Amino acid sequence: VRQRDLVPPERLARCHAVVIGVGSIGRQVALQLAATGVPSMTLFDPDTVAVENLATQGFSPNDIGDAKVDAVGNACHEQCPMLELFVKPERFKKSSIRGWSRTQDHCVFVCVDTIEARRLIWESVRGVASFFADGRMTAEVVRVLASDCPSVDGVYPKSLFSAGEAFAGSCTAKSTIYTANIAAGLMVGQFARWLRRLRVTPDQTLNLLASELSVPDSR
Repeated sequence: VRQRDLVPPERLARCHAVVIGVGSIGRQVALQLAATGVPSMTLFDPDTVAVENLATQGFSPNDIGDAKVDAVGNACHEQCPMLELFVKPERFKKSSIRGWSRTQDHCVFVCVDTIEARRLIWESVRGVASFFADGRMTAEVVRVLASDCPSVDGVYPKSLFSAGEAFAGSCTAKSTIYTANIAAGLMVGQFARWLRRLRVTPDQTLNLLASELSVPDSR
């Protein structure tokens, strides 16, 4: 009841959330979406939970050895038992969009490590996704890109530069759970703006160490 003015239930009811990568940022995105009440969610990630994932990604010691999508899916169901959940312990592929219903709004949250993976996802979903968000993180710097009309968006593709120029480090780079939580919150915050039919912020970078938020001119 308290969130209805911020997260319109009638639009939320049409949403199918697709979270690609459920490590540092993706796990937090999935949990926030479940708590928000998204009715349908698909999780993609080929990895299993290891001991190094506990502090930085928030997994439980009991999750070690389990597929990340299963561990995250279980936590999401605790948040929202009525959630229709699909877990895919695999990498996202171009064929992954087959079977996506035309009666739903597909909202894609990209939480992967490489520019190559982001490019493949973007090219695969831009024609069918209603909302798109990409979270990138390294140490205490977060970058979140969002699109409320992926099929005609000319801003996001400019961020798909060569791998050598990639903003985000690998999954073994310095990271903290509080930075991941903030990144997830910014992504879900853009999703909430889209639900309210407000213009999303195409590109924003938050440097926690410097306490600076940068929003470039996207024209």
